[in-house]
Amino acid sequence: MTANICFFQQTTITFVVFLQVHNHYSLKMTYNTHTLSNGLRIIHTPSYGNVVYCGFSIAAGTRDEMENEQGMAHFVEHTIFKGTLKRKAWHILNRMENVGGDLNAYTNKEETVIYTAFLPEHFERAVELMSDIVFNSVFPQKELEKEKEVILDEISMYEDSPGELIFDDFEDMLFNGHPLGRNILGTPETLKSFTQQSTKDFTLRYYTPSNMVMFVHGNIDFKKITRMAEKYLGNVEDHKVERNNMAIPEYVPTVVTEKRDIHQTYVMIGTRGYDAFDDRRTTLYLINNILGGPGMNSRLNVEMREKRGLVYNVEASLTSYKDTGVFCINFASDYNDSSKCIAIVEKQMKKLRDIKMSSLALNATKKQLIGQIGVASDNNENCALDMAKSFLHYGKFNSSEKLFKRIEAITPEMILEVANEKLAESQLSRLIYCPKD
Repeated sequence: MTANICFFQQTTITFVVFLQVHNHYSLKMTYNTHTLSNGLRIIHTPSYGNVVYCGFSIAAGTRDEMENEQGMAHFVEHTIFKGTLKRKAWHILNRMENVGGDLNAYTNKEETVIYTAFLPEHFERAVELMSDIVFNSVFPQKELEKEKEVILDEISMYEDSPGELIFDDFEDMLFNGHPLGRNILGTPETLKSFTQQSTKDFTLRYYTPSNMVMFVHGNIDFKKITRMAEKYLGNVEDHKVERNNMAIPEYVPTVVTEKRDIHQTYVMIGTRGYDAFDDRRTTLYLINNILGGPGMNSRLNVEMREKRGLVYNVEASLTSYKDTGVFCINFASDYNDSSKCIAIVEKQMKKLRDIKMSSLALNATKKQLIGQIGVASDNNENCALDMAKSFLHYGKFNSSEKLFKRIEAITPEMILEVANEKLAESQLSRLIYCPKD
């Protein structure tokens, strides 16, 4: 433990952020942080609504699983509510439900999040319950067997949805056997092998104070938050996490076509993106929005749906991990139209590579993206979860103001540079599911 870490553990820090919208500062947002002596980081954003969101974000996701643990992070997310040293599953479910609250959780490639929503007067109840779930779960074998059946059904349902399955198969192509390419649900074979001991072993490895963040978004005094955290979490022992740091293989662009028992053709086109610490990801984020963002006026939606009626939906997506990323475009169409659609995607990518955007057009796209972010930030639950993710991986809450400034700083030359690197034909992979003959 270094000297400045000790100093940070003794300090509560309050940040004041002004959100910049359309070149003026309009919304004041304060957030507080504190670190317990065992390394547990706490972040809090005041909110004057009637609902509080409180939970833990743990740096344990699909990429942290061993080969024989595929699906374990997600399995823990399901079974961590099935019993603790002092509670049965029924008591856990009813603890917050009885006061109108609820429990929730999700897993992705790099983290597991477990949280609850409730009214402010039930804050201590929530902290005590969440602490018990995260650090005292016992994973009864009988409950594990029941939950395996639930997840096996989830896997079957997922495999029946080609529009979802193609995302995981595409990432598996991009990462060529690396854990980042694995399906979060795991496989039936690995799932059936999980035991009470193997599940406990996974949580003992990763569910430790310094590998997680406690987050609170709501109308709770920060002194009360730190007091409750000390009361229920201050004595939890910490240990160093030994992470599964498998090197990411070199990227080799790949084109694969699979025949399946489906009616439409599903297409993924993309490449590896920038990692979460690379400033160029903001430019790629803007390019992503131009091509296939949520706006109906995205270039691909206009060309493929509005003008030609070739698809019901086309979208671009961008995910940044701590050391790499994924950029992709996906759509589904009639088999006879799929070649036309692919040609349209290639044409729009070429325009971004070859034609310098005018200042007027670029400013309009920036304004749209900033507005979309502002609207999305009106959801308190999403704000709480974004705050937790940011603090877990960055050690700080990346405010919208800073993101807006990075967007505003993008130039036409930056668009050309990133487009020529990431949208070059030689860098693109393609996965197609097409109907059987």
